[in-house]
Amino acid sequence: MSELFATGRIVDFILLAMLLEGALLLWWHRRTGRGLPADVIVTTLLAGGFLLLALRAALTGADWPWISLWLSAGLLAHLADLWRRLR
Repeated sequence: MSELFATGRIVDFILLAMLLEGALLLWWHRRTGRGLPADVIVTTLLAGGFLLLALRAALTGADWPWISLWLSAGLLAHLADLWRRLR
């Protein structure tokens, strides 16, 4: 189990689960018209996904600019999500 964390593979599994979750939610919304619209799903999952990529970079010993890049991308996705919800 410790190797999953040391190599960052745990994050890969979580990202895959998030991708499947997003696809399922999008499919459900298109099929039934119920659930969250696509823009909500995408901005929410992007914000979380970028934070997970920052975690993966930190776990694997990446240089700080990469960690900073993913954190900044997460902030931008989060702000886009907030802007979309507040308008």
